[in-house]
Amino acid sequence: MSSRRGSDQPPPRRILRTQTAGNLGEPILDSEVVPSSLVEIAPILRVANEVESSNPRVAYLCRFYAFGKAHRLDPTSSGRGVRQFKTALLQRLERENETTLAGRGAKSDAREMQRFYQDFYKKYIQDLQNAADKHDRAQLTKAYQTASVLFEVLKAIAMSIETLQVHTKVEEKKQLCKPYNILPLDPDSENQAIMRFPEIQARVSALRNIRGLPWPKDHQKKVNEDILDWLQAMFGFQKDNVENQREHLILLLANVHIIQFPKPDQQPKLDDRALTEVMKKLFKNYKRWCKYLDRKSSLWLPTIQQEVQQRKLLYMGLYLLIWGEASNLRFMPECLCYIYHHMAFELYGMLDGRTSPMTGEPVKPVYGGDDEAFVKKVVTPIYETIAKEAKRRKGKAKHSQWRNYDDLNEYFWSVNCFRLGWPMRADADFFCQPLEKLRADKKFVCCSFRLYVSCFLVF
Repeated sequence: MSSRRGSDQPPPRRILRTQTAGNLGEPILDSEVVPSSLVEIAPILRVANEVESSNPRVAYLCRFYAFGKAHRLDPTSSGRGVRQFKTALLQRLERENETTLAGRGAKSDAREMQRFYQDFYKKYIQDLQNAADKHDRAQLTKAYQTASVLFEVLKAIAMSIETLQVHTKVEEKKQLCKPYNILPLDPDSENQAIMRFPEIQARVSALRNIRGLPWPKDHQKKVNEDILDWLQAMFGFQKDNVENQREHLILLLANVHIIQFPKPDQQPKLDDRALTEVMKKLFKNYKRWCKYLDRKSSLWLPTIQQEVQQRKLLYMGLYLLIWGEASNLRFMPECLCYIYHHMAFELYGMLDGRTSPMTGEPVKPVYGGDDEAFVKKVVTPIYETIAKEAKRRKGKAKHSQWRNYDDLNEYFWSVNCFRLGWPMRADADFFCQPLEKLRADKKFVCCSFRLYVSCFLVF
């Protein structure tokens, strides 16, 4: 009796908009089975199913828009079945993205959506409007609803692309409008009061003379590139250091220029005397160091007069960039002279077009132009040596068992410092710990004394 009553009962119906489909989109109704809190996206999924046979990419875009709208309606997925529904829809989107993208006819999703919307209007809505049969009113109503959904998706895609373009422009302006200390050097600030001074304009223009400089092959050009940008690309200085030293160098030259020509009406736009004066002050200690060690300076100027100004700015910019990232190494001026001596020689080789005798390729910095290469490969090893020496002191150790700044800097007072090499050898005396060396010397002395005593007793 009970079995017969059970056989007379109809099969259970699928409850629309209240359950979550396990595999979205297989039957048409499955895409409309959405949680009750997301009922607004059901028409979008229905349209996606309708247009999928004619244009899979448009169907994908409709489902993608539905997924975004579902997330806005319930961002925390707290509704009943919302999390499972989002997961299933996202899995389908990931699965269909590449296949539908390959079959897209237009260059962009916005154009594909726009073309499909116009074709839908011409082929369906206009034909139904011109039909004489009044029974097509239901189909016309359905076509209007579909067109409304398609336009909603099209508007969302077009607005997102337009927003992306606007955001791209904002990012470009953001890169140009960088923080500054005194001089706003971005293109939009050329009319600022401080940038109108002729001595400032002359130095900025001189720094932007990058004619003849060999840029790396993979370098991406920027607006208003200058000499310091080239030094950063070749030697790997830090970005913020370049920004600071650019202002530093411009203001140094401008101040010296104003001192030499205090009257504005007598100031020439370009004058080499300011460059010569600043170079003389910057490289005073370096030239003394070269003379003391009987070494030729790496400051070699070209014979062509037009290139002299550019070369001087390159030498001064390189020195300031090294000094800017030296940190505590600034307490070791002769150490900085050693570093600058080799890097300035590399700079001269690159500008002179020299080639490596080993590879036959143009000369490049030995530490390369990788991002932040200078601070990582030059400053850090020396600083780590200083830090280790400071740990050896421990407040009680004798001075003979550890080295302070003066002791480490004294290493560069002798021509023996060139044994350190370039690139610097990790096993050089400079990086060795004095305590270990002292123990080795003591062990050698003890062995020698024992050998001497044994020989004396034999004889």
